[in-house]
Amino acid sequence: MIDMTDDGKGNSVMVGMSGGVDSSVAALLLKERGYEVTGVTFWLWNYPDSPEYRGEENNCCSIDLAATAAEQVGVPHRKLDLSEEFQELIVSYTKKTYKEGKTPNPCARCNRYVRFGLVLEKAEEMGFDYIATGHHVRKRYFDDEYHLLKGLDDNKDQSYFLYGLGREELSKSIFPIGEYEKEQIYDIAREYDLTAAELPESQDLCFVPNDDYRQFLTSEGVDPKAGKMVNTQGEVLGSHEGLPYYTIGQRRGLGLESNEARYVVDLKPAKNQVIVGSREDLYSSGLIASELNWVNEPSEGPVEAKIRYRSPSVEADLTRLGRDKVQVLFREPQRAVTPGQIVALYRGEELLGGGKIERALGEEEI
Repeated sequence: MIDMTDDGKGNSVMVGMSGGVDSSVAALLLKERGYEVTGVTFWLWNYPDSPEYRGEENNCCSIDLAATAAEQVGVPHRKLDLSEEFQELIVSYTKKTYKEGKTPNPCARCNRYVRFGLVLEKAEEMGFDYIATGHHVRKRYFDDEYHLLKGLDDNKDQSYFLYGLGREELSKSIFPIGEYEKEQIYDIAREYDLTAAELPESQDLCFVPNDDYRQFLTSEGVDPKAGKMVNTQGEVLGSHEGLPYYTIGQRRGLGLESNEARYVVDLKPAKNQVIVGSREDLYSSGLIASELNWVNEPSEGPVEAKIRYRSPSVEADLTRLGRDKVQVLFREPQRAVTPGQIVALYRGEELLGGGKIERALGEEEI
């Protein structure tokens, strides 16, 4: 069942272990390949007034479950507290982005700045040769450099969230489970009697309890201001409860009486307005992105663009607009391009990089 072709003898690796099946099997695979494995759980919940603080357990990770998994795999386990950094880099950023009337992607940012950037620094300080995670992605070396490919299991591929990896992080990272289908991962866990084989997968954003964004924003001191809800012609249709409570593409909860389906098509922070329109108004011909990162920097030209995790990659054309800004034009208009979210760019199976969506482009701007 376990691929033994990759010999890691003599190399030490820090495996990020949450207690779930993916990270547990990642540690097992690396141990079987000869690596000197240490499981490390990154604890993020000791900052003041943490909305998810529960002692030693969180809905994305558990010290106890991770320690149990490490014991079952037969590797040492440690806890690494990154609460202060997480609060500053992720939680505060999320609040700020919502206040700006945009919809952030905290998971992609966390992978870029915490789970790889910061953790790699800690791993090097602690004397590890590599870091490893349970992400469903694949790493390859060709043309004298490392490349990051989509995971073998299309339904579980997580390359979108790793747009922020640089070449240095990639060279020091290992992704053991990206070579397997998800069901194979469960088969391995059951074969080795790992407790993680029976655990449900975490789905919610880790620092937003029960996926309740309103409660999170309230507890974090964000005080959204009510304002006007208008159509694309500027006519007032009603009122909204605060920009952070709405996102592009939203249909439910608008509080409008109409026989026609209406959707949030834009947010205007300067005017504190929610713009609503028809389904057709949701489609954009392209986008502008900034805060770029390249795993392997592409030239201008054809790419595939992915504007949210669960959306397919679509054909597009990339144009540079400066050192840290690009224009992405879709071959076919795309629905609900959302400022604050991530656009990941590909060529075939390879992740090139990506950036934060600044704004959508209408037909008149092309």
